[in-house]
Amino acid sequence: METVFVKFGGSLITDKTREAVPRLDVIARLAQEVRDALDAKPDMRLILGHGSGSFGHFAARRYAVHAGLAGQRDWMGLAQTSAAAARLNRLVADACLQAGVPAISFQPSASARRAGGRLARMAVEPILEALAHGLVPLVYGDVAFDADQGTAIISTEDIFLYLSDKIVPSRVLMLGVVDGIYDADPLGHPDSRRIAVITPETVHQIRAGLGGSHGIDVTGGMLGKVSTLLPLIQKHSGVVVHFFSGEIPGRLRDALAGDGKPFGTVLKAR
Repeated sequence: METVFVKFGGSLITDKTREAVPRLDVIARLAQEVRDALDAKPDMRLILGHGSGSFGHFAARRYAVHAGLAGQRDWMGLAQTSAAAARLNRLVADACLQAGVPAISFQPSASARRAGGRLARMAVEPILEALAHGLVPLVYGDVAFDADQGTAIISTEDIFLYLSDKIVPSRVLMLGVVDGIYDADPLGHPDSRRIAVITPETVHQIRAGLGGSHGIDVTGGMLGKVSTLLPLIQKHSGVVVHFFSGEIPGRLRDALAGDGKPFGTVLKAR
């Protein structure tokens, strides 16, 4: 049985230049493409995730939650950031249900703990139970208590990496605005070139071009995403991570079908 992790990037499902502005039409279309893919491949298991976009990132930066609140008296920022991320998650969950996708949300901060700069633990058993019953677990970038600095942000990539030790995916699909990874930011450099394949041996050659993201982002932009997911493909050498644009209608459906159409960028072990 094929298991696929799918992330809707925060820059794709929100306007990251304006606080708490969702792109409801995009969210609805992506949810429908998931439904279409499940109809075509009913045995496929999916775990969906999404970034917090202009909901969680604005709040996190305002209160510096990502830098840690240890030693401070006022932890309102943790609560505000968690609430903002959850509001966007509710919109995504509702769109999935409207499209007929049996998505069930799992709030990462309810069980996640971070230590040593990484996600150290999170409840996985309920997610396994959901998969066993044909449901589609839905996770998202969220806050977490951190043993070293008090608070932190855990990205969807952090969660996927952690889950991969218990639920090994066949593929990881990463949807953003840009159609893959380029040697420079294509939104600012029209002459930039798309990189079709990245491996652990070649990633150092393109680090200079993997900058941040447009709008507010406290999780490291594209460089952070690639860096977080590198250990996943190194531990599970058969897993392929596919970065591509979710702006193009039908792209998610095609990617889930696994028909081998050449688009975006593939991150793989070799």
